[in-house]
Amino acid sequence: MISSLGRLDGVGNASISDIQNEIDFLRDTLEVLRATEEISNDAFLEAGSIQGGLSLLINLISQGISQEEANSQLAGLKDRAKTLNDTYPGLDDSIESKR
Repeated sequence: MISSLGRLDGVGNASISDIQNEIDFLRDTLEVLRATEEISNDAFLEAGSIQGGLSLLINLISQGISQEEANSQLAGLKDRAKTLNDTYPGLDDSIESKR
């Protein structure tokens, strides 16, 4: 998830499709990882918070929030992803192995 969010350097209207692509990738990948028991159900549920945060970010951008605020929201998601990877070591590697 750290790598997924790292692909989004800054956000703005032009990056809505990039964010949606990452949401789709995370959704599909997390489902596969959970189904194959490569990640725990707890890791799956907590990782979903990043996916949900990205969906919220798209909605906020669509409503016209400032680019500064959007980037602040993205920075918060990046911090959350780092915490998740600390809690579930290897989570980022497992996700990226499916790219």
